[in-house]
Amino acid sequence: MSGATRAVVLRGAGDVDVLHLEEVERPVPGGAEVLIEVAAAGLNRADMLQRRGVYPAPPGAPAQIPGLEFSGTVVELGPGARELQIGERVMGIAAGGAMATHMVSHERLLCRVPGSLDLVDAAAVPEVFMTAYDAMFWQAELAMGEVVLVHAVGSGVGTAAVQLAARAGARAIGTSRTADKLERCRPLGMVDGIAVERDGYFADRVAELTGGRGADVILDTVGAAYLEENVRALAPRGRVVVIGLMGGVSGALPLGLLLGKRARITGTMLRSRPLEEKASLTQALALQVVPLLADGRLVPVIDKVMPMQDVREAHRRMESNQNFGKIVLRW
Repeated sequence: MSGATRAVVLRGAGDVDVLHLEEVERPVPGGAEVLIEVAAAGLNRADMLQRRGVYPAPPGAPAQIPGLEFSGTVVELGPGARELQIGERVMGIAAGGAMATHMVSHERLLCRVPGSLDLVDAAAVPEVFMTAYDAMFWQAELAMGEVVLVHAVGSGVGTAAVQLAARAGARAIGTSRTADKLERCRPLGMVDGIAVERDGYFADRVAELTGGRGADVILDTVGAAYLEENVRALAPRGRVVVIGLMGGVSGALPLGLLLGKRARITGTMLRSRPLEEKASLTQALALQVVPLLADGRLVPVIDKVMPMQDVREAHRRMESNQNFGKIVLRW
């Protein structure tokens, strides 16, 4: 299969006007790669950072085509591909290039979409469920009965995290600047919500909700603006996992409090990890998460499905924090 493909292309760095829908050369799968006809791609804040020029694609990834998660159908196999067949419905994460009608992926980075899940809805699964699963269970080792504080709980990662925590027997507390988003997260498994009306003030409320103990795990999408308050909100031997930096990259760290609580802070991201790590996480998604998606115990929370030609509007919607859950762009 050869020819052109349509894609969202970044022409420079800046506001949404650098996003263009253009024809590009169709990629060819090599080795254990497969060619996927993309049905839809999830929009992530990393795509906006890349658009602004502050989060470039890692080496080997398409530099000008954004998109970190996708769903679609396998239409061509590379010469070394053995695990998938043409016609199979798949979803997965990518280091870039997912916002195109066709893309290539190593077959070990792909997960089969269960028959009960719509292919477009599946595009809302990979990045957020893998990020939340990795951060809470692999990095922070969240255990049954523990308390996890999820910042920006109405985001895609937040809505995935509270569901995973609830199914694992943990207690999820969420924060949001929008009270309505807190209420919408309760049916997903969030036990308590904190409306953050002033920057960085939530630790006292966490203490109240936990009988003075604090949170065992904090899933932090904010970064610097919440750093000091995160440490205050921790239980003894608590763990903070930083997965986003919406609130800045440098903040005050109360080291005395950190030492006294014997706490730890971990930073993590998926995009730049080597193939083996991503493949292991994809396998975990297939074994631990997909069966729960198949029978409805987990659901991808979708704010809005938009045509790919409305990518500029989608960026504006996410940047204004209007969305609850994922924004999905479909072809």
